[in-house]
Amino acid sequence: MNRYLAVDIGASSGRHIVGWLEDGAIRTEEVYRFPNSVREQDGHLVWSAEDLFEHVVTGIQKAFEAYPDVKSMSIDTWGVDYVLLKGEEEVWPCYAYRDARTEASIPKVHGIVPFETLYAHTGCQFQPFNTIYQLYDDLMRGRLEGVTDMLMMPEYLMYKLTGVKAREYTNATTMGMICAETGEFDMEIADLLGLPRALFPKLSQPGTVLGPLKPEIAEQVGGNLSVVLCATHDTGSAVEGIPMEGNEPYISSGTWSLLGVKTPKPITDSGSMAANYSNEGGVGYNRYQKNIMGMWLVNCLLKELCPDLPFPEIVKAAQASACDALVDANAPEFLAPKSMKAAFDAATDNALSTVGDYFRCAYRSLAVCYKQAIEELERNTGRQYEKLCIVGGGAKNTFLNDLTQAATGKQVIALPIEATALGNLKIQSEIQTEVK
Repeated sequence: MNRYLAVDIGASSGRHIVGWLEDGAIRTEEVYRFPNSVREQDGHLVWSAEDLFEHVVTGIQKAFEAYPDVKSMSIDTWGVDYVLLKGEEEVWPCYAYRDARTEASIPKVHGIVPFETLYAHTGCQFQPFNTIYQLYDDLMRGRLEGVTDMLMMPEYLMYKLTGVKAREYTNATTMGMICAETGEFDMEIADLLGLPRALFPKLSQPGTVLGPLKPEIAEQVGGNLSVVLCATHDTGSAVEGIPMEGNEPYISSGTWSLLGVKTPKPITDSGSMAANYSNEGGVGYNRYQKNIMGMWLVNCLLKELCPDLPFPEIVKAAQASACDALVDANAPEFLAPKSMKAAFDAATDNALSTVGDYFRCAYRSLAVCYKQAIEELERNTGRQYEKLCIVGGGAKNTFLNDLTQAATGKQVIALPIEATALGNLKIQSEIQTEVK
C-alpha cells in the first residue's frame, strides 16, 4: 500500500497528515500538529521560517514512526511570502504579508506600471501584500543586492529538505507577476520595475518530482522518501480536494475565505478588475477567485474578547444576539489592526456591546461579502450557479453556513474536511515516485 505525507501549513498552525488509497477513497491520519504565527521584529511582522523548517522535519520523523513505508511528501502553505537567498545563504528576515512595509512601494510600482496594465497582464487582484509590492520594497531598500534566488515559503522548505530550488506554478500566480496568457513570469513587468531577471526562472507544475531527502535529513527523520510538488498554494490544493459533482463555486474558509470557481482560462476584463477578482493557477484550469477577510476577523476577536470561550459558546452567543450592525469585512482597517475590537467599534459607531454582538456582526458581515462576491462572479463569468461548496475550518460553523445560504440564495454544501491536505495527497497519489 502506498502512503503519502501532506504537510499543510497555515497562518496559525501546521499539520502533517498521512494518507493512502483504500476502497477507492483517500484515508488520512494526522500525525503531527504545530503552532504558527507572525511575530514582531524591529517594528515589522515576520515569519520564523527556521522554526517552520524544524517543525517540518519533526513531523516527517513522526510520520515515519507511525508509517515507515511513507513513499512521498509535499508541502503547501499560504501564498505571496518568500525567502531570499544569496546562493545557499538566507537573507533574513522573512517578512509576513500583514506587515505594512509596502505602503511606500505600492504607489511607486503603480507610477511605473499602472494597475490597469498590471491587471491586463496578470489578472491578479490588488492586495497590498502582493509579492510584486514586497519585492519592490526589497529593491528600494537594497535587499536584492547579491540575491540569487527567491523561493516562496513551501519552495524554500522543500529546498531545505532536498537541496533543489524549484518555483511552482500555483503559488507563483499569487505574486502578481505571472503572465495570464503564457503561465510564466512576465519579464516585461520585471524589466520595467528593474527587478533582477535571475529571480524569475521557468516554473514547475504540480506533480514535479524534486528528489529524495538530503542524506543528513533522512538520517535525522529515520527514513527517506520522494519530495514532490503539489499545488503548493494551499487554496490550489484545497480546490483539488473538493469532491464536486460539477463545477460549482467554492469557498475555502480559513484565515482567509477564498471564493471562486474553476474557469478554462483567466478572465482579465475591466469588470473583473473592478470587482478585484484574481486569476490563480489550478491543476489544469484557472481559479477565478476573490480574497475575503475570513476567519481572521473571528479569531482576532476571540483572542481579544474571550480567549477561553469555546467556539460552540461563541456561536450560541452570536445566535442569541439581536444586533443588526454590519461592517465591510474586506475593508483595509481589518487587515492587521492593533485591536480588532476597536476596528469593529469604529466601523459600527460603537453599536456593539456584548460578545455575541461582535461575533454576530462578524458572521453576518462575512455572509454579505459572500453574497456580493457571488453576484460579481456570476456577472463576470456569465453563468448562474445553484450550489456553493464550503470547505475548511469555516465549513464546520453551521450558523455561518445558514447565514451564507440565506444571503446568497445558493444551496450551501458544507464539507468539513481537510480539503487542502486531501488535494495535496491526491496529486501525490497520481505520481509515480521512487527513492533511489
